[in-house]
Amino acid sequence: MPSVAVKLYSLFFKLILKRRLNNKIHNPNSSSSPSFGVTSRPEESTAAVNPVFTDGVATKDIHIDPSSNLTIRIFLPDTCLVDPTNAKPNRSNHIDSSSRSLSIPRRNSYGESGNSNEVNSGGANRRSSYCNGFGSDEGSVGVGGVYRGYTPFSNKCRKLPLMVQFHGGGFVAGSCDSVANDFFCRRIAKVCDVIVVAVGYRLAPENKYPAAFEDGMKVLYWLGKQANLAECGKSLGGKKMDSRKSDVQGHVKDAFGASLVEPWLAAHGDPSRCVLLGVSCGANIADYVARKSVESGTLLDPVKVVAQVLMYPFFIGSTPTHSEIKLSNSYFFDKSMSILAWRLFLPEEEFDLDHPAANPLVANRGGPPLKRMPPTLTVVAEHDWMRDRAIAYAQELKKVNVDAPVLDYKDCVHEFATLDMLLRTPEAQACADDIAIWVKKYISLRGHEFSY
Repeated sequence: MPSVAVKLYSLFFKLILKRRLNNKIHNPNSSSSPSFGVTSRPEESTAAVNPVFTDGVATKDIHIDPSSNLTIRIFLPDTCLVDPTNAKPNRSNHIDSSSRSLSIPRRNSYGESGNSNEVNSGGANRRSSYCNGFGSDEGSVGVGGVYRGYTPFSNKCRKLPLMVQFHGGGFVAGSCDSVANDFFCRRIAKVCDVIVVAVGYRLAPENKYPAAFEDGMKVLYWLGKQANLAECGKSLGGKKMDSRKSDVQGHVKDAFGASLVEPWLAAHGDPSRCVLLGVSCGANIADYVARKSVESGTLLDPVKVVAQVLMYPFFIGSTPTHSEIKLSNSYFFDKSMSILAWRLFLPEEEFDLDHPAANPLVANRGGPPLKRMPPTLTVVAEHDWMRDRAIAYAQELKKVNVDAPVLDYKDCVHEFATLDMLLRTPEAQACADDIAIWVKKYISLRGHEFSY
């Protein structure tokens, strides 16, 4: 059973959040924020960006759609950096002496159990040997050790898969730069060895369905545009020339949009290995984006969604499952509170617990056939009332031969691996490690499947 501390925290969490949700239901216009782009709440603590590899991961924030205030936070692990002298990843990661072997009671569809160790990357000591696209006379580390970026025309920079992450919060709370989400994304970037792109989608009730879902697709299209701009700039540069020709070339590159290229992604991102990761309601967004990416086909090129991870998805339905009856008053987001969140998210005329955004098992959900969906890993918790519907969705995917394992964590609650007070528990670390093991089947380059 969950600890006494978790039970008490859950009680206060639900009291506070339910009061806020009820206030928004009865006073929908009480928010002073403009309705066109609310992506965070003033009561939520945020983590500042850190463009230095002091803890093995550098971060930066980018507003990719000023009209809707759509924001992303990029988490770049220092494993992307290559020593030009040997063109191999310059790894000196070490196991933190405080970490230890963890034995976690959990079940998964492979029947596996394993140990996990927290990896702490010591990137601050190695900046001088990092990749340098400008040549030996121009470094990629700016004042104060800030990783400022570099030309995307070098072939000495290691490419990493992209993991697009959607935070939880019932569509009405949370943010991509919250303290808890920042910690979680840093952990995922390290253990999975990926560039995490955390999405600050618009929140309800100021922005109702399908705003958050549309923001998810906007990010994928933006990533595709970035990759294409980088390739365009790469085709125009890369060779040294006299200063006059260099100035002319610079103007040509700007005309083609090279000046708009995000340098971290241009040098290190591999959009052909893109994974979607959704937490709670973010899993609903991830699943929607996965279906839309299948429908879009080559329109998203070079972005290719190769897998998705649904962590305790925020699914619901009008016909209750066994867990929805037995655990309806479970920890943190109980069923009654979740229904309030859905009322705030769905337009009043569309409110239905069998809405395609809420219930993945409805017959009229639309979209591509399930057999075309990408491999899907589902994470569920024993004491989460939403677990049965998530498991049922995974079983439907398995029926059409989609790789869809389920990781079922014993004695755990909803958001056990992402909630602020639970992030440092052994179960949270083990969950990240388990995700990494599965994801690397689909993002490892051929010939390097076991390089991790």
